[in-house]
Amino acid sequence: MKITVQKANWKSFKADAVAFFQPEDTKWLESSLQYYDKGSALHSQASQMLSGGDMTGKKDEQIVLYPTKGEAGAKRIILIGLGKPEKSSLEVVRRAAARAAKKARSLKSKTLAIYLPHVGRHDGATIAAAATEGILLGLYKFDKFFKKEEPDTKLESVTFLTDDGKIFGSTVAQVTKAIERAELIANATIFARDMENEPSNNKFPETLANWAMEAGKKSGFKVTAFGPAELRKHNMVGIIAVNQGSVKEARFIIMEYNGAKKSSDAPIVLVGKGITFDTGGISIKPAAGMGDMKSDMSGAATVIATLKAAADLKLPINVVGLVSSAENMPSGSATRPGDVITYSNGLSAEIDNTDAEGRLVLADALIWAERYNPKSVIDLATLTGACVVALGHVTTGMMGTDEVMKKTLKKIGDDVYERVCELPIYEEYEDLIKSDVADIKNVGGRWAGAITAALFLKRFTNYPWIHLDIAGTARSEAASDYIPKGGTGVAVRLLTQMLTEESEKK
Repeated sequence: MKITVQKANWKSFKADAVAFFQPEDTKWLESSLQYYDKGSALHSQASQMLSGGDMTGKKDEQIVLYPTKGEAGAKRIILIGLGKPEKSSLEVVRRAAARAAKKARSLKSKTLAIYLPHVGRHDGATIAAAATEGILLGLYKFDKFFKKEEPDTKLESVTFLTDDGKIFGSTVAQVTKAIERAELIANATIFARDMENEPSNNKFPETLANWAMEAGKKSGFKVTAFGPAELRKHNMVGIIAVNQGSVKEARFIIMEYNGAKKSSDAPIVLVGKGITFDTGGISIKPAAGMGDMKSDMSGAATVIATLKAAADLKLPINVVGLVSSAENMPSGSATRPGDVITYSNGLSAEIDNTDAEGRLVLADALIWAERYNPKSVIDLATLTGACVVALGHVTTGMMGTDEVMKKTLKKIGDDVYERVCELPIYEEYEDLIKSDVADIKNVGGRWAGAITAALFLKRFTNYPWIHLDIAGTARSEAASDYIPKGGTGVAVRLLTQMLTEESEKK
């Protein structure tokens, strides 16, 4: 897919389709008729649709007009509704651009031209970036296993048009730069989606490590992977315990990107849960929906993809990515409920439920993170069904001790529309994870499950820390605009923007 910006008029620009975005505003729609020559077939079609109420600008509206020969350079005119003008936002642009691209593809268009809509005080470069994300993420399909009876028609290029060389104050050069940046971030998100959607017969801890190494080699960051011997050497008992029921080897993956001028600058450390399949172990899950557990490594996918994005963007910041990866399987060698493990920091944990395995493997990574003297540590995990019960699939649960970073993630989450919602971690909840035989136990009972999971992790941190529970946002049960059914690649855009803004503070 090639996305560009070009000074040209839509009436002469050659394309399979040209898209216009239309707000739900009668006066605006009436004034838009001026774009079509009076007496032309296009003007007649648009007038009839407007007077008949077929063209209203509602957000889900998609209308196709067909110009006659000589009326336009495009074969089709696609009108995409934006909804109420007062609700206009960059997110509206992302969604509308995704709908335009998907509509063009459904019409077997290979080339699409777009006139970008005005959005409040945002300049053209910012609007183009949002549209680029919507287009690339909206066209995503994980279809590698389908038998192809005939080749799919692919949308090969999208061109943002400008009549006068500027888009809402931004020059062609500025818009081009914004498009290129958005492409890198969208492609990293797609990389995360591909990892999440890959079935678990093709995906093991070693596979995750190989994907990270390939990304590091291509994008320019260092990757080290610990196998069983190194895990034992460093007493990474959580990873070992969770993986011991599997015939596959566990991995601990360390990714280091040093983009700051000073290599000694305190890094931001990202930690990801990398359970490549989660049966629940001896505390086995119900069969219904277990296949979705191929995405229980979504936190790891986000971390790997975010390191890739930071390196591709050449951000002037130091970032470390840590992934604890195991396969949680039941067998004669599997960890049992009631087992006790003692971590390298001396803290002992009773494993009351083997299906609460994510916090066990993350603890090893959180201990390891301390050696970097981090500015902040952010872990991401599909950790608890309790978070889905609390927040559904709309927003990510956020808990932690880094008050500054929490505010940053909240603001950026609203901006990029990967929103976070803070849950409390009051000390009164700690009583729920007290153990009779160890310092702590890995489940706290029926109540406040997302909070007690975070409090388990908190015991392994003594630095500024944030926990993001992405159990409800890492997978989507239905496709919508630029969010596909299945793995979403959630938080790649959130974290990449956070790293960008942190790098600009220097």
